[in-house]
Amino acid sequence: MKLSAIRAVFPDTIPVLTGYLFLGAGFGILLVESGYSVLWAAAMALLIFAGSGQYLLVGLLASGASLVSAAIATLLVNARHLFYGISLVDAYKTAGKRRFYMIFGLTDETYSLVTQAKIPEGISREDYCFWVTALNHCYWVCGCVLGAVVGTVVPIDFSGVSFVLTALFVTIFVEQWLSSKDHFPALVGVVCTALSLLGFGSEIFLIPAMAAIALILILRRHVGKEAAHE
Repeated sequence: MKLSAIRAVFPDTIPVLTGYLFLGAGFGILLVESGYSVLWAAAMALLIFAGSGQYLLVGLLASGASLVSAAIATLLVNARHLFYGISLVDAYKTAGKRRFYMIFGLTDETYSLVTQAKIPEGISREDYCFWVTALNHCYWVCGCVLGAVVGTVVPIDFSGVSFVLTALFVTIFVEQWLSSKDHFPALVGVVCTALSLLGFGSEIFLIPAMAAIALILILRRHVGKEAAHE
């Protein structure tokens, strides 16, 4: 049953496989360039499993940020997963003990698959969601470890590889800007980040920027609800 379920799910995850191998490899290279070993790359990929969060964490560790700052920054960067989880409560509540792993392993790509893909015949929705999560997790771990190994043994100058994080966020920003007619959140993000950078400096600007963005968007949503009820 497990093998048949994996065979049924695997074709849907192929795009994620290609993306995770490259993005994971970039993280692995960046991590070893910052002085950490392959084991650290494997452990972080296995236990954290948060793409943008892991890239962010490399910079925080390299700058000597405190554990509290790293935890808050990671939480804010991945806060969108709270909304993902709420929308999957009904889908996951019948998955038994597996739901705890499925909740942990929820990523943007996994969410896209489990909410939009057509479930293959002969496999339950719970099994489909579980194996999508597990396969995507495996791809990410493999990509991170592969990148760390390459960064360790291949005599290539990887200077500038840290720019991959900037490129990742710029790509996400542009994609969201083009796909949405509501540009208010994006503009709020740019303005709050710029003001926080000027006011707090490059070392600690991220947390106040993310907090300000979250506050403004929450207030906007609250005002919008009140206006709708009037």
